[in-house]
Amino acid sequence: MTELGRLDAGAAVEDHGYRPAPEGLRANMIFSADGAAGFQGRAGPLSCPADQRLLVALRAYADVVLVGAGTARAERYGPVRLRPDHRAQRVALGLSEEPPPIAVVSASGQLPETMFGATPPILITSARSARENTAFRETPCQVLTCGEDAVDIAEALARLHSLGLRRVLCEGGPTLLDELVAADLVDELCVTLAPQLAGSQPLGRGMPSGLPAPAGLRLHHVLVSYDDYLFLRYRRRAHGGGG
Repeated sequence: MTELGRLDAGAAVEDHGYRPAPEGLRANMIFSADGAAGFQGRAGPLSCPADQRLLVALRAYADVVLVGAGTARAERYGPVRLRPDHRAQRVALGLSEEPPPIAVVSASGQLPETMFGATPPILITSARSARENTAFRETPCQVLTCGEDAVDIAEALARLHSLGLRRVLCEGGPTLLDELVAADLVDELCVTLAPQLAGSQPLGRGMPSGLPAPAGLRLHHVLVSYDDYLFLRYRRRAHGGGG
């Protein structure tokens, strides 16, 4: 059953059905009302304070945050920082009190300098990149080689799971989300719909999907904020059409 709700000013969007995170892959994305995933190369201009609070909270419920290198550079990603209440929530959920690491998918094997801090990132790259780019071997991060000439995203998810990182939060960008959808790896999709028109904003470099048909989703909740943002949470339909 789909839940409908309205958020008043100052209400915490994250308190409405997002906790705990499901095992598997949860993606969190923002789009303008006319379908753009960003503005001038970044998602930030589409966001609002409630969306930013939700982003931080979703990280608190995850074992690892997965992001493409292009998004990490454009948004100047750094290590995850959590508020004290989020640390307490992690403990209550049976997770480590420490912030989750960020896993960056990079074909080149190069990570932005902003990524390095108290919690070392995880670099997911291809075997060829690992052989040809030796500079990153000196950086304080764990390296997962998944795929020979390009990153095999299904193998990358399996490797993260083998490390005990089973609740994966993907924050994009669009190219990485396309790859996860094509590999049938998305279990839940959290969408913020911004009340803005952004026009054509080419982002990512994804190829046409090889899916034989769109994958069905089931809408679990719709929240409307006082400033007209929509917060949607979808779950994959069970194979065979169940909820």
